[in-house]
Amino acid sequence: MFRDRGSLRLGAVLALTFVCGLGAAKPATAQIGSDRYAAIVVEARSGNTLIAANPDEARYPASLTKMMTLYLAFEALRDGRLSLSTPIHVSYEAASKPPSRLGLVAGMTLTAEEAMLALVTKSANDAAAALGEHLGGGSEQRFAQMMTLKARALGMTRTTFRNASGLPDLEQVSTARDMALLGRRLQQDFPERYSYFSTPYFVFRGRTHFNHNRLLAEYDGTDGIKTGYVNDSGFNLVASAQRDGVRLVATVFGGRSSRERDRHMMALLDQGFAQMGVAPSPRGAAMAHATPLRGSLVGRAQAAAPSRAARPPVP
Repeated sequence: MFRDRGSLRLGAVLALTFVCGLGAAKPATAQIGSDRYAAIVVEARSGNTLIAANPDEARYPASLTKMMTLYLAFEALRDGRLSLSTPIHVSYEAASKPPSRLGLVAGMTLTAEEAMLALVTKSANDAAAALGEHLGGGSEQRFAQMMTLKARALGMTRTTFRNASGLPDLEQVSTARDMALLGRRLQQDFPERYSYFSTPYFVFRGRTHFNHNRLLAEYDGTDGIKTGYVNDSGFNLVASAQRDGVRLVATVFGGRSSRERDRHMMALLDQGFAQMGVAPSPRGAAMAHATPLRGSLVGRAQAAAPSRAARPPVP
């Protein structure tokens, strides 16, 4: 694990300075001090940093990796190399990926849009591997190289990818700052696709898979984007929220539980909005609905989202 204690202590001090200096917002005191913790809150348009703790320290991204898989899928859609209905073949290697899984079987196919929705909602590793193999010309390893090259082109200088899913690999690392940058670029470069990240649920072969990002339902203004977890990373989240014309993108690495991570993220966003002069909003607001993508599974899912009192557990 990454243990630069000096920078960790400095980051914790900086974070506590930001937190304690904002009396109007609830203090964000969750994982600060953990050797897996890192966080950043940026203003989306300018990229200016509002809050940061260990923002450039190496961390395992886990399923935040799928944000880059989707970035390259959106790019392929834009360039005409992929369509929403393109059949994605499922190899034995893809089907054998450990959970979280969609339950794909070797030899079957699913559409590119189904694969993308499986990444956004279920965070399915088998679908991510299958999509990565397709975009990588049959090789997930080649696709991971494409992911890393794209990361460098976007300015993610401290990120290296080794697979399409975020499954554990000691060489697959990123930072809070790099992941916030990727979140911003997904919004800026693919505004017509970004609403995938607010998809409330996805039905595949008769099974309904709900979005793991609870902030969509619990934090007013949230419209994405991705959760993540492996043992060595803890619970991670990149979130985007917009209020009163101000959009923030934030990253949290290293939560001890999904609940703690979510509460900490909400506290950080509260503090970020307070710095930008945005009045606080009550908790429990209805799920934010981005403009549906007409004619797509996303649009149909958002239009027909069922009401429910409880959400399934977040892995």
